[in-house]
Amino acid sequence: MLEALAAELERPRELSPRVLNYIEGNYSVEHDAVGAFLTEELSKLEDYEIDLILSPVFTPKLADQAVFAELLGPASVPRDEWPALVEQLARRPTRAQLMTLEGKAHPVRLREVTIERYVHRLRLEAKIPNPIFNLLERCTVMEDRPLLKAIARRSIWDDGGRRGILERFLMAAATRGNCTVADTLDLLNLMENRKPSDVDNLLTEIPRWQAELRKQVEVASGGKPFFNEDVRLMHGGARDQRPQADSRVSAKENELLFLGRLKEMLAPGRQI
Repeated sequence: MLEALAAELERPRELSPRVLNYIEGNYSVEHDAVGAFLTEELSKLEDYEIDLILSPVFTPKLADQAVFAELLGPASVPRDEWPALVEQLARRPTRAQLMTLEGKAHPVRLREVTIERYVHRLRLEAKIPNPIFNLLERCTVMEDRPLLKAIARRSIWDDGGRRGILERFLMAAATRGNCTVADTLDLLNLMENRKPSDVDNLLTEIPRWQAELRKQVEVASGGKPFFNEDVRLMHGGARDQRPQADSRVSAKENELLFLGRLKEMLAPGRQI
């Protein structure tokens, strides 16, 4: 675990224009001097200042969590073990490779405040229940498993009723032979945004959500889009020449299509 954490923290990370602009604006640093600021001045700042600068770079995303989800499998790292990991990584020392827009790497020794942020947001304390873990191992392609395991470790599933939604979804997907990352991510987004309490509550709410989304899409697009994927394909699918909806409308259309698939997958009598 220690070696995996060090490897991830030390891999090259590109600083976004937003981070670079923050440094230039708040510390009166010329664009060409940002690299020197990182290597020579960053270590002189207070912890809170360093956290403000580096938090966008060292707040782990789902893909970061996937590395450790695959490493841990169904196991976990208890919270009381985290301070020792952070201390060892800081003492090591752990050196980040921060990339500016020119593609040049600038080595920066990471302070505990940054390492702690990263470690505490990896969901190391989470466990994947054996039934769900076995489904992921048995019914998914190998290259998708790390990300799917990271999804299964999210806090939304800590509740038993919500965890039941994930298990039933995976069982249905296994029966259909198409447990995809895209649909599982859509389920995660649905759960974290709408927070249904269990399978029955989810199935009860889906028709209402579908009606709301249809109305929102129709109002936003000024027309009547295709709401059924089969109909969409009959009319040319990806070749459909209608004007493209903006990203928000497209997101609502995608959620609407997913809700239809999800309702069919979770309907009574469909599960294993």
